[in-house]
Amino acid sequence: MRASKQDMAKTVILFTQPGCPPCQWAKRHLSEKGIAYEERDISQDPKAVEDLIHTYHSRSTPTLVIGEEVMIGFDPDRLEELLAE
Repeated sequence: MRASKQDMAKTVILFTQPGCPPCQWAKRHLSEKGIAYEERDISQDPKAVEDLIHTYHSRSTPTLVIGEEVMIGFDPDRLEELLAE
């Protein structure tokens, strides 16, 4: 049985930067699934850079934070797993 969109409601944060094709893929994937997310552009937001590095231990985009889980890079199958948990 698949989880409904309501069951899949989690806080999703997406760290991005311009010129990042995987960032665009992640945004498109989330939008197509109707999943709300907070985009944090590291090129425009120094606090986002600080959070990305020090809080989420990443130095690359896209980095997705889904609930308590951190996914570095875009893997649509893993993203679906994290959203369904």
